[in-house]
Amino acid sequence: MPDARRKAFEALGVPRESIPRHVAIIMDGNGRWAKERGLPRIRGHEAGAKMVREIVTECARLELEALTLYSFSTENWSRPQEEIDFLMELYGRYLVAERPEIMENNVRLVHIGRRQGLPDHVLREMDLTLEASAANSGLRLCLALNYSSRVEIVDAVRHIAGEVQAGQLQVGDIDEQCIADSLYTGGLPDPDLLIRTASEHRVSNFLLWQISYAELHVCDVYWPDFGVESLRQAIRDYARRERRYGALASAGKGTK
Repeated sequence: MPDARRKAFEALGVPRESIPRHVAIIMDGNGRWAKERGLPRIRGHEAGAKMVREIVTECARLELEALTLYSFSTENWSRPQEEIDFLMELYGRYLVAERPEIMENNVRLVHIGRRQGLPDHVLREMDLTLEASAANSGLRLCLALNYSSRVEIVDAVRHIAGEVQAGQLQVGDIDEQCIADSLYTGGLPDPDLLIRTASEHRVSNFLLWQISYAELHVCDVYWPDFGVESLRQAIRDYARRERRYGALASAGKGTK
């Protein structure tokens, strides 16, 4: 593994200090990828699932702290039932098949989203992987499954209100950190880089609080064709940018 990591850093060609701590990806274009090939949409989802393994492995080699993948939104329940059933079966199979790879790469699985509504077999396999990887100290792989950022914020507000009602928290103590800690992503660094595939220029109710200062990278390729080189290009693009968090540009550097 050390040799694989060395090769990954060499191929990237970016100093370690310029690599994002947390990358979030909106994996878009599975259906269009399949349609252009005359295939049913489910084949696009299968191809997209294979790409997940490639990207997770590379992020682990690059020693990212976190990778969050937008897997299934609460809005996706409105899709045809046949497609939903296939996706849920695919998630269950993925969690089983990738468990050895997750352990080998020292990856810790994290679920963000509501458990309610997910099929029992998905919850069972997810819980087994969560438990098996809980002590892993490497990349934290966050699967946004049955996720909505607005729902996440509602759940955080309810949690905070409950603590106030129970006398465990004073209203005056509610600040940005308190809210951040109450989100599904509590304890994780905010994403530094948000990638969206398939040329879509919207955030689609994804990590609305957390991406306040994330750098955005939109690429033309559909998710099944994204690949390690596309990830490297996104990170190189990120490394060239100057992050100012609302402040003025550094002396000697132009505005961006």
